Amino acid sequence: MTDPQDEQPATSDLLGAALGGAARRAGLDPNQSTSTGHLVWHAIGGWRGILESVLPTLVFVVVWTITVDQATQKGDLWLAAGLSVGLAVVFTLVRLITRSSASAAVGGLIATAAAAALALWTGRAADNFVFGLITNGLYGSAMLISALVGWPLIGLAVGWLMNDGTRWRADRRKRRAFFWLTIAWAALFAARLAVELPLFLTEQVTALGTLKIAMGLPLFAPMVAVTWLAVRGLYPKPADGASEAGGAHDE
Repeated sequence: MTDPQDEQPATSDLLGAALGGAARRAGLDPNQSTSTGHLVWHAIGGWRGILESVLPTLVFVVVWTITVDQATQKGDLWLAAGLSVGLAVVFTLVRLITRSSASAAVGGLIATAAAAALALWTGRAADNFVFGLITNGLYGSAMLISALVGWPLIGLAVGWLMNDGTRWRADRRKRRAFFWLTIAWAALFAARLAVELPLFLTEQVTALGTLKIAMGLPLFAPMVAVTWLAVRGLYPKPADGASEAGGAHDE
C-alpha cells in the first residue's frame, strides 16, 4: 500500500522530470564521480560551448561598434546581424558534420536568428537582445515564485536526479538549502535584468552586449559549482557496501 505522504502531485513529477532531464543532458548529474571543475566545464560545453555561446554576440557587438556613424550613432545592422547568424550556422554545421551533440548549437542558432530577425525588422540594434531580457525575466520569476510557494525548482530537479522525488520537502535541511539555491538563481537572473534593461531602453548597444557576455558564463559557471557542491553535501555518496545493501533492500 502506498503511503499517502509519498504520493506526489502530477505537476511536480512532470516538472521535476523535465528539469532533471535537462540538467542531466547538460552534464549536471550529482551521481557522477567527478571533480567540481570537470562537471562545470562539461556543463558549459568546454571550449566549443564557450565559443558557441559567446562569439555570435561578440561578433554582433564588435561589428556594430566599429561601423557606428558618429553623426547618426547607427552601425551596420545588416552586417552585424548577418555575421552573427552566419557564425551560429557554422557552429551548427560543424556539430552535424562531426556527429556530435548539436542540440545546444541548434538552439543557439534559432535564438541568434530570431534575435537578428527582430532587430532587422524593427531597425533597432538593441532589439537583438530582447529575447535574452525576456528569458532572464521569465526564469528569474519562475525561480522566485517556486521558492516562495514552497516548491523550489532546484529541489524538484535534484529530487528527480537523485531518485528522491519530493521527499526532500520533509527534510528541513534539504528544504532550506533548495530554497536558498533557488533564490540565488533568481537573484542571478534579476541582476542580469537590472543591469541590462536600462541599457536596452537607452539603446546603448555596445555596453549592453558587453555586459551580456560578462554576466553570462562568468556568473553561470560559479552558480553551477555552488549548486553542485551543495547537492553533493546533501546527498553524500554511500560506500559501495552500503549502496549494495540499500539496493538489495529496495528490491
